[in-house]
Amino acid sequence: MATSNQLIVPIPTQLPELKPDTYFSQAQWRILLALVDAVVPSIVADSNTTDKKLHLQVSKSQLEESYKRIKNSMKHPPNYEKFQQYLQSRPLDNPRFLQAVKRILESVPDSNRKQLGAILNMMATRLGSLAATGYYTPLHEQPIHIRESVVQAWNHSWITVWPLIGNSITRIARVCFAHTDPLFRELSSYTEVSDGYKPGPSFDFDFMQFEAGSEIETIDTDVVIVGSGCGGAVCAKVLSEAGHKVIVVDKGYYFPPSKLPMEIEAGLRFLYEGNGTMQTVDGSVTILAGSCWGGGGTVNWSVSLNLQGFVRQEWADQGLDFFTTQEFQRCIDRVCDYMGVSDAHIRHNHGANVILNGSKKLGWTAKPCPQNTGGAEHYCGNCATGCGSGEKKGPSVSWLPAAARAGAKFIEGFNATEVLFDKTRGLKTAVGVLGTWTSRDNDGNVHTPESERIQRQVRIRAKRVIVSCGTLNSPLLLMRSGLRNPHIGKHLYLHPVCQINAAFDKDIKGWEGGILTSVCSSFENLDGKGHGVKLEPTSMIPYMFLHGHPWQNALQWKLDVLRARQMNSFISMARDRDTGRVYPDPNDGRPIVKYSPSAFDRKHILTGTIALAKLCYVEGATEIWPFVKSIPSFVRRSEPTNPSSSTTTTTPDEGDDHIDQGINDPDFVAWLKNLERAGLNFPDAAFASAHQMGTCRMSAHPARGVVDPEGRVWEARGLYVADASVFPTAAGVNPMVTNMAIADWIARRLSKDLVREEYIRAAL
Repeated sequence: MATSNQLIVPIPTQLPELKPDTYFSQAQWRILLALVDAVVPSIVADSNTTDKKLHLQVSKSQLEESYKRIKNSMKHPPNYEKFQQYLQSRPLDNPRFLQAVKRILESVPDSNRKQLGAILNMMATRLGSLAATGYYTPLHEQPIHIRESVVQAWNHSWITVWPLIGNSITRIARVCFAHTDPLFRELSSYTEVSDGYKPGPSFDFDFMQFEAGSEIETIDTDVVIVGSGCGGAVCAKVLSEAGHKVIVVDKGYYFPPSKLPMEIEAGLRFLYEGNGTMQTVDGSVTILAGSCWGGGGTVNWSVSLNLQGFVRQEWADQGLDFFTTQEFQRCIDRVCDYMGVSDAHIRHNHGANVILNGSKKLGWTAKPCPQNTGGAEHYCGNCATGCGSGEKKGPSVSWLPAAARAGAKFIEGFNATEVLFDKTRGLKTAVGVLGTWTSRDNDGNVHTPESERIQRQVRIRAKRVIVSCGTLNSPLLLMRSGLRNPHIGKHLYLHPVCQINAAFDKDIKGWEGGILTSVCSSFENLDGKGHGVKLEPTSMIPYMFLHGHPWQNALQWKLDVLRARQMNSFISMARDRDTGRVYPDPNDGRPIVKYSPSAFDRKHILTGTIALAKLCYVEGATEIWPFVKSIPSFVRRSEPTNPSSSTTTTTPDEGDDHIDQGINDPDFVAWLKNLERAGLNFPDAAFASAHQMGTCRMSAHPARGVVDPEGRVWEARGLYVADASVFPTAAGVNPMVTNMAIADWIARRLSKDLVREEYIRAAL
């Protein structure tokens, strides 16, 4: 037991051993690592080394000028010796960095690795090197400054493949540096846990276990729910409390609060779909989707916004009248009341106050975001890798324990292969699911190879099947089960976001405090039809706010991120009008996402990005970086007005002609015009998504969607979908509450059907 002066930290979650890296040859690895090295190299004064292959040389005066800039821009700059040490450190000499690079490459689809491998192969030859870099000498034999110039040239090339390769290489280098570099962590003071961390109580789910065997294990229940996220968990509580036998299965595993938040490598591996490396086919959007016990509700940020009236009306106009009824509002109220949703106990951090106070100064509409924290203040910025306090009332903390107390049973590590049907009575009827269960190891861990743990095929027979695998996986399960509705997997909405980072003239440590507790909604209806953007703070876990921080050159990037403790990050989140689709990878069945933000939606995101820059400016930002490679950062030349005051006080000596121009600062106006002219065009700009919706959309007619207004799959009896995949269009708000309210409705209707059947059966 820890004594009072011991620091309490989460129990570490061990990572799996790396698989053999034989998917690349030694020559391919040399080229790849030479490029990664050029993005975040060792940087030294030219008088200190003659090895240009290992170090990027800068002049002594350039080094001293860089340090002067750091001293002038940081409240607590490192001393010169530590500054030099930080620049001199070489990530490739750090085993943890190398492992992180290999874990990313291990996680990407095999087809993507093969494409990258082919390009690396080409660059390993003299002719291929000439075509790709302009030099006969292969990259790994070139000095750092030449390699750096090659990546810079790729970023501005008109030949599409080179900016894409440049994006991939710089992203790998940036994210791996951000979560593995010890000096960056030391100088930024970043930690994975909040001050005063104390783990919340865990819950014993008493997961079902199976012995090894070659025969299929069969169990029976009333309802089987595939997926333990926000939709499945609500269904489990409602149905089990109504007296039905319920089994919830999930391919992910449960991690108690004592193991949360995880370090980022473990969090990506065990809490996110595709190990947190998912991207759209064209690479334009990076996708974060929860994949663990509790689903997205384990890694989301507590935001609990109601679906807005104009979206409810849009859905009702499609024949789904339920969304404008009081019954739907009662569903919303029930789920919010159960989680203690409120904005009464929020303590806003700096990022949230930039949105609130900046909007007030500019005459825009902003408000606090209600949180599902049961009345707790929850001043924690680490929930993106799991909520250690248990204050966030997500599925594994509230809904699933309630279902357990009402008799529900649970299976973790269950990969559902297909829905089972009885096809003897005309329209096929769902009668259960088949899947493969993988146990934990003898020590209760899940990092060991699956081949060394018990694996057993399990058949769950049920009167009803609810698919709640999430927007990316629910359509894939329906496809694997033989359903042929052409809408399955289509109509994918992602709420694409573009990001900006801003530095301020004080220490912020933006990873402290609630991640997202305020929102500006002044730009949510830019087309008059409910499409636009919301402006929000975003996660300040370094992996998440530095992944796209613009890289112009190695020295610039290392100097920028040294100021991380004085930065905040913000997103312009679109309610997208235009859609994509999801389909299975032909090699391993994982979800593949085809989606590119349309010109229509990019225009809205750009409007929001410009608005975010204005908010940061009026709140005193000293430097602003849009995630657009072709646009240099805006550096403020004048001293910012005191952002704690909404007016500028002048003295009589200043005269009546003194006016604080605010966002009319000519330098700032000119910079905004350049940003507007550049636009947000991939690969110059990059996008991200944490919300996925619509791939099994609800419709009033079988020809227009996948499920009916009560969640029943049109194509089969006894089969339901209850998650964000049923959204008819994009929600426009963080989708958790809408997802839960719809699941509450579907589960209550399903329960009535079961009771009615039982009554008829008894009467006969």
